[in-house]
Amino acid sequence: MNLLDELRTHRLLAIVRGPDPAAALTAVLTLAESGVALVEVSLTSADALDVIRRARAALGPDYALGAGTVLSAEDARAAADAGAAFLVTPAISASLAEGGRLGLPVLAGALTPTEVVQASSGGAAAVKLFPASLGGPDYLGALRDPFPGTAFVPVGGVDADGARQYLGRGAVAVGVGSPLLGDAVRGGDPAALRERAAAFLAAVRR
Repeated sequence: MNLLDELRTHRLLAIVRGPDPAAALTAVLTLAESGVALVEVSLTSADALDVIRRARAALGPDYALGAGTVLSAEDARAAADAGAAFLVTPAISASLAEGGRLGLPVLAGALTPTEVVQASSGGAAAVKLFPASLGGPDYLGALRDPFPGTAFVPVGGVDADGARQYLGRGAVAVGVGSPLLGDAVRGGDPAALRERAAAFLAAVRR
């Protein structure tokens, strides 16, 4: 898959992380049914690889399902084996190079200008600005001055209003966890998740 094209087209990456594997799987499937086109399952979730495996079986080979919090080469290989189509990292790590070796696009975490350069030169498909809440949309705007050609995806504390602001400052997409998932990863009402998904999809719509 071309991760950058997917991010530019859909502009929303949902981040599923939680302690209940069954609830996490339900959340992934609910998001997909609600029109959210990109979902990552954090490897810090309980039984994350099994959640990815079962979600891939349910959603088919073409859905943009990825693994998040991929920190090591071993993590990258395990995620690929489970069916992840892309990898997301919180920082520059061995998983970036391993993703390239495996042929999987990587959304690599970075915060400082030096890290942005490292992520880009390491082959990242896009740069996950994390934690974006430390600097907000103004910081993204400042980073884009020296890096106008870099595709940034702010992650961390992004609500619907923040999503609009980041996209307005030039982000190609935003990554959203708890403001979107809410209590769904702990067995909360899927109908409420569908409502939040609709609100975020409206917020990122051009």
